[in-house]
Amino acid sequence: MRLNDGGILFYSAIIAFALGIFARSFARFSLSEIALLVLLAVVVGLVGQGARVQGSRPLPGLLLISLTIMSFALGALRMDFAILNSTESKLEEMLGSEVVLEGVIWREPEARANSIHLYIKTDYGLILALAYPGEEWNYGDRVLVEGVLEKPEAFETDLGRTFNYPGYLLAKGVGYTIRRAEVERLSEGGAYDFISKILDLKHTFMQKLELLMPEPQVGLSEGLLLGVKRALGEDLETTFRKTGIIHIVVLSGYNVMIVVTFILYVLGQVFGRRFSVGFGLVGIVIFALMVGLSATVVRACLMASLLLIVGLTGRIYLVLRGLMLAGFIMLIWNPYSLAFDVGFQLSFIATLGLILVAPDLQERLRTMPSPLGAREFLVATLATQLFVLPLLLYQIGEFSVVAVIVNVLVLPMVAVSMLLTFLTGMVAFVSLSLATPLAFVTHLSLTYIIVIAEWFGELPFASFTVPAFSFWFVPLGYALIALVLWWSVREVDELKGWTIKEI
Repeated sequence: MRLNDGGILFYSAIIAFALGIFARSFARFSLSEIALLVLLAVVVGLVGQGARVQGSRPLPGLLLISLTIMSFALGALRMDFAILNSTESKLEEMLGSEVVLEGVIWREPEARANSIHLYIKTDYGLILALAYPGEEWNYGDRVLVEGVLEKPEAFETDLGRTFNYPGYLLAKGVGYTIRRAEVERLSEGGAYDFISKILDLKHTFMQKLELLMPEPQVGLSEGLLLGVKRALGEDLETTFRKTGIIHIVVLSGYNVMIVVTFILYVLGQVFGRRFSVGFGLVGIVIFALMVGLSATVVRACLMASLLLIVGLTGRIYLVLRGLMLAGFIMLIWNPYSLAFDVGFQLSFIATLGLILVAPDLQERLRTMPSPLGAREFLVATLATQLFVLPLLLYQIGEFSVVAVIVNVLVLPMVAVSMLLTFLTGMVAFVSLSLATPLAFVTHLSLTYIIVIAEWFGELPFASFTVPAFSFWFVPLGYALIALVLWWSVREVDELKGWTIKEI
């Protein structure tokens, strides 16, 4: 795999920017130290350009070093500003005391077993209020919240990992919490009626499904189509984790691309390919609004839009460049995502695995029979599982032995179930009686997914827990993967006598 000079500079700059953010996330860099790095980058760049005085080309090695140092410094500076904004708040002065704050519910409420999580935007910043269950809250409600203001603390998970809860919330823009919050509604809706109406439509859609199908099938249908993971229930969610298919109910890029593919297929019958892609992008926006614009949804929709656009060119290397650019933009917007948002990390790396590994695997398995697209699902599963493995073992600590085979068996039905769920809900808006036969077929498709997951999940060797280990084994694991991939691609190139295009 060859890189031209422009490609080297492009990837080096983005990777160095990310490393700067990552380093500043855990280490202290003063502004004077960052300024010294910038000055060093300028000096090295001037030396590299100095060769032009002699009438020759600038020294590319020095220019690369200059750009790398500058990008690292800018990444550290961006993270420094983010940390400064999260700590220099009037809320910091109220820590540990009883507060009464007025604000707006800024995100769709999250119902948990013993509480409701309300993200409330106040005049001083975004806070997380853990309210008592029972009351129904809606996006856009203006509320009065009372309780003791605290900072979240890290805790140990059931699998022996330390979960950085403060970092997780900071990635969502939240630095402060109020547990056992007393919340009073001052007004409903308000300035956010448009999005509130879309969310109301979503809730009505879910209510129609719940009238037509029992649990856990209806919970799975809501998870597949709308990303409502809480609807699964604790037992089924555990089973999905053990069998490696929990990603199908968190609105990953795969789910979003199923929606986009359906839109493209329908519109492609009327319009040309380029026009249908435009409608597909509009469909992604509408879908994102309907499911609540959570960070997971925005990330998945951005990546799906990217793959949709570059798919017009048929040039794989543009997908990689676009993915890196998308990641760069997302880190500029929210630098906390890099080190503290596990969802961002896994989705980015999984997509990277699809881009870098899937084409080679597809070539190696080209002689394999592919009933119902089984080869494609196997390739996608192997590529993503390989790339997320080191990070998954470090962050979660649970490895699913049966993940590959379960994904191959389940993923073809996911698209069918999503389509049937959508059609069932839409027909239910017209008549519940007309939707009943369709709901029965939908129920069967969802039952198939659940039965497969439960059967494999009950196997004694379905999954095992890996003891906690140092983070330094993660880059070591990825270095080993890179070495194996380099050797594999080199072997294929030598055997076939061709070279992969520049990326």
